[in-house]
Amino acid sequence: MNAVFTPQRILFDVEQFHKMGEASVFPPDARIELIEGELLTMAPIGSRHGSAVAMLNRLLLRSAIGDQSFLWSQNPVVLSQFSELQPDVLLLRPRADNYWGASPRPHDVLLLIEVSDSTLRFDRQRKVPLYARHGIREAWIVNIPDQQRK
Repeated sequence: MNAVFTPQRILFDVEQFHKMGEASVFPPDARIELIEGELLTMAPIGSRHGSAVAMLNRLLLRSAIGDQSFLWSQNPVVLSQFSELQPDVLLLRPRADNYWGASPRPHDVLLLIEVSDSTLRFDRQRKVPLYARHGIREAWIVNIPDQQRK
């Protein structure tokens, strides 16, 4: 009798993801996020996307809330042992070490913004619900194709 084998996915955790990065497993310019244990390539940043992120950073830095928070742009936030994403803009609770010692976690996030040019459906259906499941209370999508914030 032949044994039955069901292939299993291999899921990675944040620590393994970091070790792969340190070992140069990924190309230097790779845009990869760890989402629920899976490594996913992200779309390259185009000029409209980059400009929108820069304008948001400028507006937030000039706002009253910008003085009472820490601006974290296109840097990691660790949602869980199996998810580390790089949202476009985060406003974080101030912390004495300015997040030098460790990346922010969901309880640090005051506002999260994803700028969506070619990834609108993915951001709406996968990322925003993931952020909500991990306790991020305020997540916005800047919808570049329709020129909307939702």
